Amino acid sequence: MPTPKTRSPRFLITRLSAIGDCILTMPVAAELRRTYPDSLIVWVVQGAGAQLLVDHPDLDQVIKVPRGWLKSPRAIWKLRNQLRQYNFDYVIDPQSLTKSSAAGWLSGASRRIGFSEPQGRELAPLLANHHVRRTADHVVDAYLQLLKPLGIHHPQVRFHVPRSAEAIKMVDTFLDQVQPGPEFIVINPGAGWDSKLWPARRYGLLARELGRQHGIHSIVAWAGDRERSWTAEIVEHSAGHAVAAPDTTLPQLAALLRRASMFVGSDTGPLHLAAAVGTTCVSMYGPTRPSDCGPYGQQHIALQSYYQDGSARERRRAPNDAMRAIDVEQVAEACGRVLGKKEHSAA
Repeated sequence: MPTPKTRSPRFLITRLSAIGDCILTMPVAAELRRTYPDSLIVWVVQGAGAQLLVDHPDLDQVIKVPRGWLKSPRAIWKLRNQLRQYNFDYVIDPQSLTKSSAAGWLSGASRRIGFSEPQGRELAPLLANHHVRRTADHVVDAYLQLLKPLGIHHPQVRFHVPRSAEAIKMVDTFLDQVQPGPEFIVINPGAGWDSKLWPARRYGLLARELGRQHGIHSIVAWAGDRERSWTAEIVEHSAGHAVAAPDTTLPQLAALLRRASMFVGSDTGPLHLAAAVGTTCVSMYGPTRPSDCGPYGQQHIALQSYYQDGSARERRRAPNDAMRAIDVEQVAEACGRVLGKKEHSAA
């Protein structure tokens, strides 16, 4: 697929949601910028994922759309007019659902690259006009396969999560207050699906065990009222080895994760953010597979007792039995391996 010869190409990335998926798509933007340094790269997104994209060094513009925009004729027309101002040449659609492919189609771009079935779902295969078959296991590598029609066959994986001076200052102030020590763990008990949740009490017992065995404290990051209540439970069961983080924005969470020695959580946005900023992760998986969407990189440890099979809808609505099958001792042992490597390398 040739690139326009009269000017630098103009790209639209249509990854609308969710937070973790937006993070896992960042290498697409980074590789486009590396290969086409003078190109225009715009990302259309909805929801909280925009917080990590507005200052992303590889993007020229971020267009935010409200949830449910595709059900509103006014919102559709507004987005169409916004997108057409840019005269895009290419759409890169890692999401490959109706809402993402519709945004690409509205842009008027002549080359709309998305996944073929089954990775491309709903109306996406009809609205894309260049299809890529997914052959890679991990979603990061799969998303980068969408760049093959551009002649990019050996992409680099870089996330380039933006740094915020204001967020760094906030985290420094918080750490000065709680004094967790030179090394600490960040725990996040949340997840987008209830079937991905590991019990809050177990996180507390894990923090207690790691504190007693390794002399390390945990900071519990949370978002929303449910996670706030789980955080209180974790702190209660930690026997003084865990404290709650303040309510944080995603840039502030990124700054906190950069300072952490390790992250512990399930398949959720903060996990992928931790991996993207270079923090070693220990994660628990049930209704999703770590080979598909685990923290990217060989240094991480992903635990799974068994895979909770079914369609995406069935797995989303399932009980968290597969997560409960992972016990505290398994997670503590994995964390111990990570901490042991750090202690050995520091010696």
